[in-house]
Amino acid sequence: MSDGSAGLSRPEMTGGVVELRVHGVSGASAAHVLDLRQTAQVAGDRNGGFYRPRPLCEDTGGVRGVTLEAYRWGDLPSGTVARTLALVFLLPFMLANLAIWMRPADPGSAPLVKSLCRVLALTVTALYVLAIAGVALDLIAWKCPTSPRCLAGRSWLSWLGGQPVGLRLALLAVLPVTAIGLIWRISNRPGRTFDAFHAPEKAVSDRPLGTVGQWDAEPLVGRLRSIHVATAFATLDLVLLLARTGAGASVVTVALVIVTGAVLVACVALLCTPSIIDRGAADRRLDGVTRALRTIAIILTVVVVTHVLASPARWHEQGTLPGYDATLTWLFVTQTTLLAILGVVLLWRRDRRAGVTPLFGLGALVIMAVAVSLGVAYSAELVHRTADFLDRDLPTGEGIANISPPAYTWAIYGFVRAVLITLIVALLIILFSRRGRYRAAAAIVALDYPDPPPETEPRLRQVRQAIARARFTEKLVPLAVVYSCLAGLGTATTAFGLLELFPSDLINRNTRVPADVVTFGIAFGSWVIAAIILSLIIAGVFAYRSIPFRRHVGVLWDLGTFWPRAAHPFAPPCYAERAVPELARRITYLVTQGNAVLLTGHSHGSVLLAATVLQLPPEVGSRVALLTHGSPLRRLYGRIFPAYVDDAALREIGGRIGWRWVNLWRDTDGLGGWIFSAHRPGERATVDGPPASVDRRLRDPSDVVTPPGDSVPPPIQGHGPDESDESFAAAARELVQRLVGPADPPGTAT
Repeated sequence: MSDGSAGLSRPEMTGGVVELRVHGVSGASAAHVLDLRQTAQVAGDRNGGFYRPRPLCEDTGGVRGVTLEAYRWGDLPSGTVARTLALVFLLPFMLANLAIWMRPADPGSAPLVKSLCRVLALTVTALYVLAIAGVALDLIAWKCPTSPRCLAGRSWLSWLGGQPVGLRLALLAVLPVTAIGLIWRISNRPGRTFDAFHAPEKAVSDRPLGTVGQWDAEPLVGRLRSIHVATAFATLDLVLLLARTGAGASVVTVALVIVTGAVLVACVALLCTPSIIDRGAADRRLDGVTRALRTIAIILTVVVVTHVLASPARWHEQGTLPGYDATLTWLFVTQTTLLAILGVVLLWRRDRRAGVTPLFGLGALVIMAVAVSLGVAYSAELVHRTADFLDRDLPTGEGIANISPPAYTWAIYGFVRAVLITLIVALLIILFSRRGRYRAAAAIVALDYPDPPPETEPRLRQVRQAIARARFTEKLVPLAVVYSCLAGLGTATTAFGLLELFPSDLINRNTRVPADVVTFGIAFGSWVIAAIILSLIIAGVFAYRSIPFRRHVGVLWDLGTFWPRAAHPFAPPCYAERAVPELARRITYLVTQGNAVLLTGHSHGSVLLAATVLQLPPEVGSRVALLTHGSPLRRLYGRIFPAYVDDAALREIGGRIGWRWVNLWRDTDGLGGWIFSAHRPGERATVDGPPASVDRRLRDPSDVVTPPGDSVPPPIQGHGPDESDESFAAAARELVQRLVGPADPPGTAT
């Protein structure tokens, strides 16, 4: 990639056609998007910018007479190894935030669904604090100083052995306070400078998708941040105060518990008033209330730590930290109850018309259950792995029984059980759906390649396999629901921790399975969780370093950070706050300079362009055409975000650009697909009117016969971009002709 300083001084062409290409999740370079070798930046910065061929570049690419330009946004959601790794550790927060955007298209249930999602997101923050407190207060400050095995040979810990309990707890409370401050700092630090990318003051479209990038998220994020920080400190206070009550509660301790409970209740109450908390503009009174709540929680923490340090009451140093296991278990019970209520609300208020309810109406529940399950797994693994380190060579069974809190042991058991059963169900779905998927793939191949030569049979087999694999995407819907139910059940089983029961004891008593076998399974499950976390870290690193690898794993990052922080303020920042207004501004500028603009978007780039088109003024939209390829708008976004991507929104996009829209799709694509009609060449579209001319299926590969002068047949493109394909060039030429010709009548196809 070039420095771009030369390109910035290059004069803009006017009176022509500009083809503006937007890449997908691969985070491709500008030269790759433009299919060129020499490019120069003409606008933006290194994180998100617009590029064109260099003035002296002979390789012009694209349609003759059309100026190529690319918008590269891949570094906005990630861009560096540090930011990508941060996404891995913030993944539970990101998923919890994503759930609120997956609510069904039912205005009546929206307030209740929002409230439930936000309270569940708040419990994920509380779980984060409890995990750090479990390491610092329960394991290190409480248990380790009384264990010669833990202190032996560790000078950095042995000094705790002769210290009073109150002093140890007060000193080690610095660790969770630091963890809260760190996550607070990260969330308060903007990922990019968006000051130059304010959205237009007046919305052009009434569609929810048209609001993407137009929100002023900071007022809401600031309020949520204050509420979550207050909850985090109050959770720490509760752990310390319950520990203090283990040997009897004084009047001061009870009073502090009441104040801490009041802070937590106030935080939950604020989240349960969407009409108040969602006010977009700055509200000094509301912002003052949330900041005051945060300040009270911080001051309360100072008072609680001082009380723990100075209280003369005697401590009883036996077992686990008093109150910690109960607090942890009741949090898991609360999460299970809220997930159950969310499921009931979604099922009760779902659209009952056949074929219009994506994910059975449970999209928000599925992703929230995954977020909670992953947060539980992260927390349990952190505490269990620390305990395993501190107890040295203690036998696994004894360590699980005496060191790790029972709630975390049940959490590990529940998580691994959910993963294993889901994998078994996935294997069964693969096996039972294989015949149907391959039968459909064989029919498609037979139509695409009639009378093939005998030597092409190996290639035909590869094509059938590619199509069959791509069709498995639809099978992921019931699989996701299965996992969410199992994850919720796994969280519910942690309630056995209140009875001081362990999985090995309960299972042995009821099934006669040896307790050692169950204990070994839990220990193995702990290592499975560690392997999953390590795999996510490796995937994050390779996603940054390898474009082909990021094309597969980058979907999660780009999908999760596309939406603003409306449920969890500690989620990564939203890159659409910059990308969509920036695209709208650039397109408007090009049109006002006398150009027509052909927008081409691959994969997630088509989603960015769809939101952008809904924000263009009518006079700009009349000079714009749209070419999408590998687009997940209908196949994924229509299923996952039904309140934002539906048939009405897609039709409005087409109408705003005079139906100068072509969507290219392939049967071998596992992510992208058709928008309005899945018909193939020569077949009648399943819709009438202008939408019937949008979708065009591409045969993939273009042929199974090795062409003359080559040694291999054409490649299978799958979800890959189409810029170098002749079909893409033909569609681009057609749209260019429609742009430079007479204006299309609104709402008609030419």
